[in-house]
Order: sequence, then C-alpha cells, then structure tokens
Amino acid sequence: MALLLRILKRIGLIVLALLVIYAVGRPTQIWLDGFYTGDRGPYLQMMTSNAVTIRWQSKKEFKGAVSYGLKSNQLNKTQYEDIANEEHEIRLTGLKPGTTYFYSVGDGKNDSIKGTDFWFKTSPKINVNSDESVRFWVTGDQGYPNLIQDQVRDAMLGWVKQNPRSINESPTVDFWLTTGDNAYRSGTNDQFQAGFFEPYKSILRNTPVWPIYGNHDARRWVFFDIFTFPTKAESGGIASGSEHYYSFDYANIHFVMLDTEESSHDINGEMLSWLKEDLQATKQQWLIAFLHHPPYTKGSHNSDNKRDSRGRLITVRENILPMLEKAGVDLVLSGHSHMYERSDLINCHYGLSSTFTSDMVRAKDKNNSYIKKNENISANSGTVYSVIGSSSKVDNGPLDHPAMPHSLKEAGSMIFDVNKNELKAYFINNSGQVKDQFEIIKGVEGGVESRSCF
Repeated sequence: MALLLRILKRIGLIVLALLVIYAVGRPTQIWLDGFYTGDRGPYLQMMTSNAVTIRWQSKKEFKGAVSYGLKSNQLNKTQYEDIANEEHEIRLTGLKPGTTYFYSVGDGKNDSIKGTDFWFKTSPKINVNSDESVRFWVTGDQGYPNLIQDQVRDAMLGWVKQNPRSINESPTVDFWLTTGDNAYRSGTNDQFQAGFFEPYKSILRNTPVWPIYGNHDARRWVFFDIFTFPTKAESGGIASGSEHYYSFDYANIHFVMLDTEESSHDINGEMLSWLKEDLQATKQQWLIAFLHHPPYTKGSHNSDNKRDSRGRLITVRENILPMLEKAGVDLVLSGHSHMYERSDLINCHYGLSSTFTSDMVRAKDKNNSYIKKNENISANSGTVYSVIGSSSKVDNGPLDHPAMPHSLKEAGSMIFDVNKNELKAYFINNSGQVKDQFEIIKGVEGGVESRSCF
C-alpha cells in the first residue's frame, strides 16, 4: 500500500509539473507568435479623401519614411517617423480627394521599395448625392494559403480587367473588405504573412484594406497590432473608441464593421450602444454592415444550433439584426461558413429557420433585381444577406436555409459596383465565372416601402 501511495505521489508531481510547464509555456508561445521577423511589403490603411496610413515592415530597425507625389518620378514630399522601428507606420495628411499619388518607402535616402506599381488613390469627397462610381472587393475566410486562394484572387483580377467600369477607369477596385478569418489556423504573425500579406502583396500596395475580426484571428494577439483602424471617426461615422468595431464612409456609402467574436452582443453593451448612435447619425444613401458570424446559414455552420460558435449566430440574429434593419441597412455581409449563401430582399426574421415565412420576403429575385421606393436609407425596407466564406476553402453543408435560396458550394469572392442609386453585386467563382448576381435600385415607384416588423 505504501509503495502504491509513493507511485501515485510521484505521478501527481509529474502531472503538476506538466501543468506548470503548460501554464507558463502557453502564454509564452502565444506572445512569441505575435512576432514576425522579416520584410513585409507596404499596405494601405484608413484611407480618406485627404489622408492615408501606410504600413510596412523591415528586417532592421530604422526611422522609416514615405516619399510621395503626383508623378512616379517626382516624389517631392517626404514624411518621416519619429523613432526607429522594424514595424513602420506613417500617416500622410493634406492630400487631395480622388487623386492618384505615387509613393516609395524606406529611410528617405535610399528607398528600397519604389516604382510605378506603388501608388494609391484617395477617396472621393463624402456626399450623400455623390455621382462617383465605386467598386469594392469582398472576400471571406480567405486566410488559408493554397491553390484555391490563388485562383479566387486571380479570378477577381481577371474579371475586373475584362469588365472595367468605364473607359476612363483603371481595371482595379477602390478598396477591399473581408468578412474575417484572415489568417489560418491560429492567426499568428507568421500565418498572416503566409496567408495574407504574401499572396495579396500586389493588391495591398495600391488597395486600402478593411478586414474584420474572425474567430481564427482571435486565437493570437496579432490582428490589432498589424492593422490600423479608426477609433476617433477619422474615416467618417461616430467615434467608437475601439478598434474592434468602427464605421467609415466612402462617396455615398456608409460601412459598419462589427466584431461579433469578442465584443458583447448585449443590446445595452458598448458595441451595440455605439452602433445605435452611429446608425442614427448617418445620412448616406447606402448602408452596408459587415460581421463575421452569419445570422442565417446552413453551410459548414448551422445558425439554428445554440452550441455552434457558442451561440453567436443566434445572438447576432436576435440582437443585432433588428437594429440594422430598423436603421435601413441594405446589405449584411458575413463569413465563417465556408460556402456562398444569399437571401432575397427580406426582413423581420429573428428566429430559427423553421419560423421563416413568405411574408418576410419583401421582394424575390426578378431578373436579378430588387427595387426600393425610397432613394435613400429607409427603415425596414428589406435587406439582402450574404455569406461569403469560401475565398480559400470550401466545406460541406446542406445549404437549405429557407432565408438563403441562392446558395453555392463553390469557392469565390464578390465584386460590388455602386453608382448613385444603383448597387450591383457579382459572386465570381475561382474559375472566373459569375455564378450569382443581383442589383438593388432605389427611388423607383412601385418598389418596396418601409414597414414595421411588430
């Protein structure tokens, strides 16, 4: 008996030692995962009509500099950093709206990154009546480096080249947004380099990116270190005071970027209190919301399952959607479920899929078009919901949610074109084919009108 007790005591000490090693080692490993040692090309953040933030990384510490100008061979202005660093971040201000600038980055003397490929175009002036043509790209769960990721990226680039907005417009997009999970599998800095910065480097040098926070991004302390977000309403909207959620304006569009992973979904919590204030303040013609967790999906996730994603899909639907629809949201874009799903123009559905009824459909797809009577934001006039989560991987699922009749088990991404009162959307698969498309037109007699859900 004494021998058995000694053996059990030794086993207990070994187990305790292993727990101590894990308790110390796990935070240490997470901390180490926050570092990436190496070069990282420039990427554009917080673009506005008169400012932009340019970030990049170098192997050695030095005081970074950005030189810029209206011609690639005349970079006659230079902005310097205050301190030496490996991670460089410089905000250029005093720029002109809707203007193309060329730039180089380095130390201001022998800039290592330069050329005609390094340029950006500032946003147009914010104007509810803007007649600017706006084109933006949306990817979801695109952070897994593989062949599918490359195909989806190249399919988009090929499609926009073949389908320019006009003769005078360059074959590019104005900005890029994601629906989360930007680096698989754990959101480490090395994984961000391999799954985000490396495969998209030629896009990032010219195209401002607005990513949202996904559950895989949340597994490490990296996301908010490598991206810069407006906390003080630098890009429009109401100041959120948090990088987890914010809004920005572009031409006649108001974008709301929400964190459904870590921020509270409580209607009286900080995020939704800010959201209510921000939605009430905007006067823009279009209102588009982004979140990672989809309110409606029967793909690789199930929005009816209370245990799926710790109930976030349900609380998004119950708490966030009524606020968005009351404010007149036109589009809600999400990811997380690794397929493509889309609703018709719907509203007032906040329960399980079994409670979805035909009177919640404000308009069905008629020649790929939905019509709204009011030209500007109109409460509860119908919303199109889309899950875009297959930009680097495709999983399995029944794809039979009654609110999402347009669903595909295909890899792809979306292009959106907005021009005055018309919005057009295209889901482009990894072969470059448009597999789903729709448009929303505002200000037409006979279109959907505002109505109350209760």
